[in-house]
Amino acid sequence: MPWQFDPAHSSITFSAKHMMITTVHGRFDQWTGTIDLDEHHPENSRVEVTIYANSIDTDNEQRDAHLKSPDFLDAQKYPTIKFKSTRITQLSDTTATILGQLTIHGETREVPLNATLEGVTRNMQGARVAGFTVDGTLNRKDWGLNWNVALEAGGWLVSDTVKLHVEAELIQQGAQQPRPAQPAGAAQS
Repeated sequence: MPWQFDPAHSSITFSAKHMMITTVHGRFDQWTGTIDLDEHHPENSRVEVTIYANSIDTDNEQRDAHLKSPDFLDAQKYPTIKFKSTRITQLSDTTATILGQLTIHGETREVPLNATLEGVTRNMQGARVAGFTVDGTLNRKDWGLNWNVALEAGGWLVSDTVKLHVEAELIQQGAQQPRPAQPAGAAQS
């Protein structure tokens, strides 16, 4: 059954070390995706996400411009980052590993992501919604994002390791939705 991301209640964020001592956080503000979720057989589910590289936002315009440049994402040449699942392994009733092809900067590599089902409920309009948290770690150099500066005291300006974090609220599509409950005394239509 297809589910769509609710962009108002979902986010794709990342973090990396700066100068080996602090963590810089960022997000992507524009992305789309779909999930074909098989609730009875999660291993048959599929995930596809497209992220728009120019939407990167670290709350610093100079840093964002550098991240969009050919030193990193080269957003003009490679406007999208794509993820497409290839295998889902259920680990428990609420956890799974999602293996998929991640394409960044024109390079495609297989990555594992850890997914946790936070719950399933109905929203105010009566539609079924599901919440997931997804985490992963990647080495940016695997995708040719090699720019760096050696620090005088040792180490590097930007860590190779990037941590990904996704909060996803999904809305089930195409299912018959029950009518929301009417407040006491409301007119029935």
